Amino acid sequence: MFTRRFTLALAVALPLAGLAFAGTSALAATDHIAYTPAAFADAQKAGKPILVEIHASWCSVCAAQAPILGELLATPKFKDMVVFRVDFDSQKDAVKAFGARSQSTLIVYKGKTEEGRSVGDTAKPSIEALLAKGV
Repeated sequence: MFTRRFTLALAVALPLAGLAFAGTSALAATDHIAYTPAAFADAQKAGKPILVEIHASWCSVCAAQAPILGELLATPKFKDMVVFRVDFDSQKDAVKAFGARSQSTLIVYKGKTEEGRSVGDTAKPSIEALLAKGV
């Protein structure tokens, strides 16, 4: 009896958990703008707060950063931040131009001025403090 109830509970709970996770992931993905030097320069000229996220699809730290960034960027405090995702593997020129040595690098700009960066950080309070430097 217990096994049947447990199996039924899992059959119901797992798809619901997957939907909740997929919704969060989809939301975070739509917040990014494809990085191009021209788009980045335009955001800088406009004086926008900017986050450059050096990201790799295979990176577990990047995966851990994604929901934290998604949650923070959805708040009113960071609603105007422009987020560029640079692919660590396919955009090597951009990675080099930003002086990034590894994936999971977050760089914050206020207009044309770099305000701060972090590498490998997955702590929400310090990521939030980094983002706050740009606003």
